[in-house]
Amino acid sequence: MIVDDEARMLNLIELFLKPHGYSCVKVNNGHEAIQRIKKQEFDLVLLDIMMPEMSGWETCEKIRSFQTLPIIMLTARDTKADLIKGLELGADDYLTKPFDEDVLLAKIKAVLRRHRNEFQTADSHLLTRGGFSLDYQSYTLKHGEKQITLTMKEFKLLEALMKRPERVFTRQQLLVMVWDSSFETEIRTVDSHIRNLRDKLRSAAFPIDDHLATVWGIGYQWKV
Repeated sequence: MIVDDEARMLNLIELFLKPHGYSCVKVNNGHEAIQRIKKQEFDLVLLDIMMPEMSGWETCEKIRSFQTLPIIMLTARDTKADLIKGLELGADDYLTKPFDEDVLLAKIKAVLRRHRNEFQTADSHLLTRGGFSLDYQSYTLKHGEKQITLTMKEFKLLEALMKRPERVFTRQQLLVMVWDSSFETEIRTVDSHIRNLRDKLRSAAFPIDDHLATVWGIGYQWKV
């Protein structure tokens, strides 16, 4: 689904995507998008932010209240604050207008791939990424034959990041997901747990590239 109040942009994105095998439904406002998503299955939503009546922010938040399908936000505004806001509302990625066709296609493929991987591992007791395996039955982490001892918070933090590789999570999101808290004074708790996790991962799998990556000024992600 493509959601944008500009007919020219709706037609342009559809023109980009159809030759690559994507079937597009075009919607020009957030209200209609929400109603269509409630009645029909979609693989992904491309959602413009600056729309009248209901903004892309509000539309994203309402979609997330009942649906987990991937959302890529489209905007003419290129600020860190907008990126953080989109991620905290549940968007999977963010693309600034004007954008290159190849970049749009690459982001769509990456988001769909991450979503499929998350769905496929949802019913398994093992979550494996980059040679590391989280075991939901024993609450342990393994790298090859090495078993890494984790606290419960470390396990939940690693699970949140590994479930959606390459997705950037803000510290605020991780606080809510792992600690069920949103107090600003506890933000550094996330940083200290990340540091501990990095030390444990490096001790088990050195020398390797760091999978726990810092996205400066925003948060963290699991790099593939």
